[in-house]
Amino acid sequence: MSSTSSSSMATPSNCGKIDARRATNTSQLLSISVASSACNCHFRPCPSKTLVSCLSSTKLGLNFFDAPNGRGYLQINDGRFRIRYKSPNILARTLLAKTDANLIDDEDPVEVIKDHGSSKTDADLEKQQKSSQLSKRVVFGLGIGITAGGVVLTGGWVFSVAVAAAVFAGSREYFELVRSHGIASGMTPPPLYVSRACSVICALMPLITLYKGQIDVSVASAAFVVAMALLLQRGNPRFSQLSSTIFGLFYCGYLPSFWVKLRCRLLAPALNTGVGATWPILLGGQAHWTVGLVATLISISSIIAADTFAFVGGKAFGRIPLTSISPKKTWEGAIAGLAGCIATSVLLSKIFSWPTSNLSAIGFGLLNFFASLFGDLLESMIKRDAGVKDSGSLIPGHGGILDRVDSYIFTGALAYAFVRNLLPLYGV
Repeated sequence: MSSTSSSSMATPSNCGKIDARRATNTSQLLSISVASSACNCHFRPCPSKTLVSCLSSTKLGLNFFDAPNGRGYLQINDGRFRIRYKSPNILARTLLAKTDANLIDDEDPVEVIKDHGSSKTDADLEKQQKSSQLSKRVVFGLGIGITAGGVVLTGGWVFSVAVAAAVFAGSREYFELVRSHGIASGMTPPPLYVSRACSVICALMPLITLYKGQIDVSVASAAFVVAMALLLQRGNPRFSQLSSTIFGLFYCGYLPSFWVKLRCRLLAPALNTGVGATWPILLGGQAHWTVGLVATLISISSIIAADTFAFVGGKAFGRIPLTSISPKKTWEGAIAGLAGCIATSVLLSKIFSWPTSNLSAIGFGLLNFFASLFGDLLESMIKRDAGVKDSGSLIPGHGGILDRVDSYIFTGALAYAFVRNLLPLYGV
């Protein structure tokens, strides 16, 4: 490996150029070019790779490190820069110039991708990246779906603890969105200690619902305590702090708790369900299949079907935008999602023999669709104001927990009210 410090040397035509700040003078940029050629050296030292500096006073040395999987890095001896690469073939280079974090700790790595005569075009690389992203989404989506199905079937404290964990993670993401630059620039966010306390309160609500059945008094008490904490804080309390915090208690804690009421508090047996007749005695037998369990399974399955059909229908036929809140949603996708949601609700009602009326099954499907759609749009509105694409990065390929459960936040409350108050004899 050779290095050159003369500024008179011509920069090779096939090179990736990276600018980075010098440690001795952070206002001056050092231009580095890494050249490549079609030599069959498998990234071992060869004369065709040079480092060209634009400053004649700069003296640099290079060390070349190879790896059997085609990945390695070039390192400048003074430790200021490390240039990583990955090579699908000898003609393409992907370089990552990274400044030493101890010298420049406020700059992120800069990735530079150059194609030097490679047969792989930018479109091919983008297609490969999307395929990898889709595979990741499918794998994690299946894992989450199977786990969630087992939790719903188990019910009881297992289901309630799972809801509480999701509520805690979702509330943390919500308050991070409230404190983000996009929203905080137009309002005063609540103090950090209030946000953390609210996340804990929200996580306790599903557990209180399991053992008490009602959380109205608990929510009112929590809202009073939070309001007093905001009013007694140092400085000037703002109404925006109170409104965003109280809405967080309602949105992240109170509404999701209705899933516990739906699954664990509607204990009327679904007597006509054929699945219950073959359910093992050790797992609860026929009595395990309650109206709450069947309603929860149908509601969740209908939401999944609505999201899937809306995505496929929007990709295939989507032309007319649904709303400016979420530009990717279309009327065609929404209609496909509605059809898939109702079809799933009716099909599962036949399998579980609940509800016994087709009209009730169609009404249940309609309710699930509109509740999931507006829950999705509400979360999109919050993210838009925050200026972010995802609410977090907890789930690889899917974003944050709010990105996955936004369709379920309002649905649990409306499904519980539908079964509890609108269906005669709970639909049995």
